[in-house]
Amino acid sequence: MEMQESGPHAAQLHAHAWQALAGHLEELRPVNLRQLFIEDPTRGTRLTLEAAGWYLDYSKNRVTPRTLQLLAQLAKECRLPARIDAMFQGDAINASEGRAALHVALRMPAGEAVQVDGRDVVPTVHKTLRRMAALAVQLRGGACLGGTGVPIRNVINLGIGGSAIGVEMACAALEQYAQPGLRVRFVSNVDGADFAQGTQGLDPRETLFIVCSKSWQTSETRHNAAAARAWCMQALPDEDALQAHFVAVTGNREAAIRSGIAPDRVLDIWDWVNGRYSLCSAMGLALMVATGPDAFNDMLAGCHDMDTHFRSAPLERNLPVIHGLMAIWNNNCLGARTAAVLPYEHHLRRFPAYVQQLMMESNGKSVTQAGAPVGGHTSPVYWGACGTNGQHSFHQLLHQGSQMVPCDFIGFLMPLAALPRQHEELLANMFAQAEALAFGQALVDDAAAAPHRHVEGNRPSNTLISARLTPRALGALVAMYEHSAFTQGAVWNIDSFDQWGVELGKTLALRIVHELDAGMTGMQNHDSSTRALMQKYLDARTGKANRGAEQ
Repeated sequence: MEMQESGPHAAQLHAHAWQALAGHLEELRPVNLRQLFIEDPTRGTRLTLEAAGWYLDYSKNRVTPRTLQLLAQLAKECRLPARIDAMFQGDAINASEGRAALHVALRMPAGEAVQVDGRDVVPTVHKTLRRMAALAVQLRGGACLGGTGVPIRNVINLGIGGSAIGVEMACAALEQYAQPGLRVRFVSNVDGADFAQGTQGLDPRETLFIVCSKSWQTSETRHNAAAARAWCMQALPDEDALQAHFVAVTGNREAAIRSGIAPDRVLDIWDWVNGRYSLCSAMGLALMVATGPDAFNDMLAGCHDMDTHFRSAPLERNLPVIHGLMAIWNNNCLGARTAAVLPYEHHLRRFPAYVQQLMMESNGKSVTQAGAPVGGHTSPVYWGACGTNGQHSFHQLLHQGSQMVPCDFIGFLMPLAALPRQHEELLANMFAQAEALAFGQALVDDAAAAPHRHVEGNRPSNTLISARLTPRALGALVAMYEHSAFTQGAVWNIDSFDQWGVELGKTLALRIVHELDAGMTGMQNHDSSTRALMQKYLDARTGKANRGAEQ
């Protein structure tokens, strides 16, 4: 595939680094990966990095030493080192909301310190971790009782977005640490079918709900919490017994208490923790219950390992920075509009969805921190699935489609299941897919291939490998992607920690639901399409649609 030049950001062409990259694109136009590997026999071991238990091979990206030099210069011109320092110092880098974005403090060891508004937040973090651990130990040991004196055997996390996606991903990733006899489930969708499925087969007397909402105003979570109260009351003697079945994780303690949560069952989350970066906070309580405090703390240690590397390593040897700069190169210079995340590990089956939210909610922005147009493309669309399932689904497009899709392959050297021969097959497939994307049909019979069989290669990928999927390895991987997202946001000069686009849909939905409740009231405020759709629902609700169909 010929290089697709979309060009660097038009609004930033005055910057020396962007200008240099634009010229470099022309130099690389005739160069392909096959040629780069032939010219440099050491490329496959030289363009690699190791940090926090992870090995990154980025040699199959279409880059040269000059590319890497120019990308590093770009990061410096965009003041990436200063922005990293500002984040770790607790500065208000979430500019549009005037807040720090200090998720790194959630995994700092006791004894370290970071100030937010003149206050060291690390002791407060560890106080909350101790409260989480005490509850988790009780639940895992069968000592946590419901309102009728029956031990809690089921825990359901009620939350959506950042209050669910990361925690559910991590529970699946670390399910080998699950406590026998203790079920942990997740309900997020406002669709009642999600709640019905989440509670199916469970006894309310044995069930605890963790209600996760930073604002305590999230519509979907409020509706599911109300459904949970009603469901519990079918089996409980009175309202007093209800408190034993609910825990809250929120930044709005008073509102949670007013809604009936016992004060000692409210765990705090702070305004400097953004939802999609909250896995290591009390939002991860369901994970700590599922895996145990030791495994949770090991995950925090893995995050901190990568945090320390990200803060201290020079840009040219900084694993998250290089990962982020490869994404910038493939997106802004080579024209890739999507990116695939492909874990070759069944327990990471929810990881692509986690990265999707992390990247697209963080960097799906079109204005700079100053409010000016970015002038170019920001986050690509992230998607993916587990290998080898994806190979029998969408890999055809990756190899022969008309668009280039950079891929992240993620694998582990040692299996979790005692089927080593199958693990060898799994890794062979992962290695082969990356090789085929890079070099194509030339690996087999380039000259003899008919056009419809020809696979041209020259398509970029990263490979990330760790020894084994452990809590510490998972934590380091999570932090790597967090810091890669931060790196990309810094280069685009956007705020990676707000999500105002999400708020608009919430506001409109609230208005529409009130109008639907009232029949036709206020429907004139909408466009003709929305009015017609609302009328379809109102007709169905009143039975008009069914009567019309019968006639």
